[in-house]
Amino acid sequence: MTKSKSLTTGDIAKYCDVNLRTVIRWIEKGSLKGYKLPGRGNNRVTVEDFLSFLNENNMPIPEDFLPKSKTILIVDDDENMANAIKRVLRSSGFECDTATNGFLAGSKLMQKQPALMTLDLSMPGLNGFELLEHLRKQDDFNSLKILVISALDQNSLDKAKELGADAAISKPFEKDHLLDLVNQLTR
Repeated sequence: MTKSKSLTTGDIAKYCDVNLRTVIRWIEKGSLKGYKLPGRGNNRVTVEDFLSFLNENNMPIPEDFLPKSKTILIVDDDENMANAIKRVLRSSGFECDTATNGFLAGSKLMQKQPALMTLDLSMPGLNGFELLEHLRKQDDFNSLKILVISALDQNSLDKAKELGADAAISKPFEKDHLLDLVNQLTR
């Protein structure tokens, strides 16, 4: 699904199992961001705005909008750390692949199209900040969720979020916290 795709009020009514008039009221109230087409004035809602509305209202995401992939790309130059992350995620049913540097990560992202990537910030060559900045400029990776897992300080974690990371946690991490974040991001 591309970001620019729009949904009709009828589409949304079916996805939410509500009456068409309910969807129109959501739009009129401003709860659901929509726009009117010129001419007849039919309402449309972008997929992105629809998903935001569902999340804000704790409504289930329809299966059509869930990631097709349960694959996670782990990008870390520390093999022991990559294996630790992999063990935690595999135990919860995720498929995992690893890349030891930013260049290899770029190649694997194109091949595997994972739902999420974990990213270490300190790597030789193309570091995590540079990779993050590069990926967020690419339309192909707009929907890729990125979880930074780094031993750097809080300022670095905050900078990673400013550059487009969806979440950031410190090493060493708590297994349950990692799983909670991954499950939230891949929902």
